[in-house]
Amino acid sequence: MTSTLPSHPFGTDISTDDILNEISKCRSWEDKYRLVIQMGKKLPNMDETLKEESISVPGCESKVWLTWKKCEGVYFFSADSDARIVKGLLSIILAAVERKPKEEILAFDFESYLKAMDLLSHISQSRSNGIRAIINQLKAL
Repeated sequence: MTSTLPSHPFGTDISTDDILNEISKCRSWEDKYRLVIQMGKKLPNMDETLKEESISVPGCESKVWLTWKKCEGVYFFSADSDARIVKGLLSIILAAVERKPKEEILAFDFESYLKAMDLLSHISQSRSNGIRAIINQLKAL
């Protein structure tokens, strides 16, 4: 992946702890859903040339674009989707992997992270499978 990636706040200004804290304040699934969509709005739209360079993510019912670059031992990511909720879920994942070395990405407990937010039980099975497919792609870098 060679193009310049757009910057985003996930993994830098917005950490996994920040996300867990905000999610814990939500009183209902609808509140969580709105919060996830709001987070997705903080991800910049991916340039068409980056979309051409991105990997395909099997198992997603929406279009998902994921690209990265490795610089000085850490990974930088860009992601986008044509679905607002998926874009929000991507932002939650990027908070866990942005600017991390491969060892930290592999060691991160995505299942516990997602379980703590109680998100996957509220989305469709195909979206849940798609999120796991994205995580598997990240671990395969």
